[in-house]
Amino acid sequence: MKRHPDRSAVVTRLRAAGCVFAEDEADLLISAADPPERLADLVDRRAAGQPLEHLLGWAEFCGLRVGVDPGVFVPRARTALLVSAAAAATRPGAAVLDLCCGSGAAALVLAGRLRPRWLAAADLDPAAVACARRNLAHLGVPVYQGDLFDAVPPERRGRLDLVVANAPYVPTEAVPLLPPEARLHEAPVALDGGRDGLAVLRRVARGAVDWLAPGGHLAVEVSGRQVDAYRVVLTGLGLVPSVVHDEDLDATAVLGRRPG
Repeated sequence: MKRHPDRSAVVTRLRAAGCVFAEDEADLLISAADPPERLADLVDRRAAGQPLEHLLGWAEFCGLRVGVDPGVFVPRARTALLVSAAAAATRPGAAVLDLCCGSGAAALVLAGRLRPRWLAAADLDPAAVACARRNLAHLGVPVYQGDLFDAVPPERRGRLDLVVANAPYVPTEAVPLLPPEARLHEAPVALDGGRDGLAVLRRVARGAVDWLAPGGHLAVEVSGRQVDAYRVVLTGLGLVPSVVHDEDLDATAVLGRRPG
């Protein structure tokens, strides 16, 4: 492939700004610069700390290119574990809800892996809902706006086989320590999990008890330090917990099965 004449300068600028994968990012920004005159602006914005995915308009997730709008939570590579664990616990043709869906990345992957008989997504953030609707429109997947299960049609109560929720789990006091790409450019509602990081996840678990069908699973992402506390939450609600961890991804997923 012919190299762009400004590539070395772009790499140097990005490396100076602290971009670890400066060469790869330079190639992506050059490809995204249409017309080419946009390149300088894209590089300036990336060097200033804007997420690469927001500048490109997409993020790669589980082998798919997922549209990501400015301000919307960028799907992380580690969340691939959550999606894989959820799919492994659920039979094809299931009824599936992607809660706290962000860009709709999890729903997009699960649509291909599970071929659900019913699939929907929901989020509180209007920007995330708009983004997810565009990503899922070609599949005919509805995306609801509202607070957790309040957004979901009531006739689905007690009939869901899988609820996957990449809910916020960063403790409030740790949010200022996040990388600026997240802290300054993603919605706080997608990051802040309350005092111990589990405030939203506790509400998700309480709701899942009523919305899951017997034998259905709740699947969430947590940090390794939160596993024991969340096991207690699930057990106290009558859900049977299990944990999946991936050292390479530095990722932990916790599942809760409704008995029956």
